[in-house]
Amino acid sequence: MRIVLCTAFLGLAATSLSPASAAADDCGDAAALLQQAYPRAQKSADGASFTLEPHISIAVTLPDTPFGLVCKIWPAHDDLLLVAVPLIDSSQSSDDGHVGDVDLLVVDRKTRQVRQRLLQPGLMTDDAIAINKVEFDTGRYGLAPGVTGFGLRIQMASHSRPNPFSETDLRLYALDGGDLRLVLDGIIVAGFGGEGDTNCSGSFQSSRVSLAMSPARHHGYHDITVFERLDTDNPSVDKNGECQSHPGRSMKRTYRLRYDGSRYQFPAGLKSMEPDPRLVNGWCARNQILGAFQH
Repeated sequence: MRIVLCTAFLGLAATSLSPASAAADDCGDAAALLQQAYPRAQKSADGASFTLEPHISIAVTLPDTPFGLVCKIWPAHDDLLLVAVPLIDSSQSSDDGHVGDVDLLVVDRKTRQVRQRLLQPGLMTDDAIAINKVEFDTGRYGLAPGVTGFGLRIQMASHSRPNPFSETDLRLYALDGGDLRLVLDGIIVAGFGGEGDTNCSGSFQSSRVSLAMSPARHHGYHDITVFERLDTDNPSVDKNGECQSHPGRSMKRTYRLRYDGSRYQFPAGLKSMEPDPRLVNGWCARNQILGAFQH
């Protein structure tokens, strides 16, 4: 688990994302949407959730948590609805952590039919570093002529006061030729970390990352320019007992991400945390289970 981050500050990511209430409104009749997407799923007696055999649960709505349905109208294609469905393995999840996937759906807003879908294994798996927000990023990602992408942002944070940690990851998806594909896998776009005495003194790191499309292209897709700003702060108590910030000099870096025909490649220092592999090994079998419910 990293303590020193090569990441971005939280405020930028938060302002670029739509409110949770707007996402919930975009879902419309969430239960009907889920029933159409998973026709063989079993609805709970209170209507609050669905179950996919043998023990995968889907919450219709979970206010103020990241484990409910997330929907957003796609401005670039306003006839389409983007839907993120957390699939939680109830047999392995507890108050201390969760094990789960995200099923991404592109839905026709008029007919509510699923046009494309892509299962993302392990994205709802957490532990002491807890997932606290899942949202769509529908910024104008003009990936290639006729190809517009969208993003999924996942925010995670610890509750440790002496060792605070937070991270927001971005994944980009392309709807290209009728297929929904992951093209940028888990780049860190927001974060904060360090070590302190829980009162004032400590050493903390943060950074800021922004993405811009470049005119240059490789394998038909535009390059992505990444601008990163790293900041440090070493606060301490002054002679009057007041906590004073002592920021260091900012460091700026620029990267060029090129598409290799399958994915955009980027520096390892910007790679998001991965779920425990022991909790992801079963996802291939789970994918087969889900396939049975999606026809």
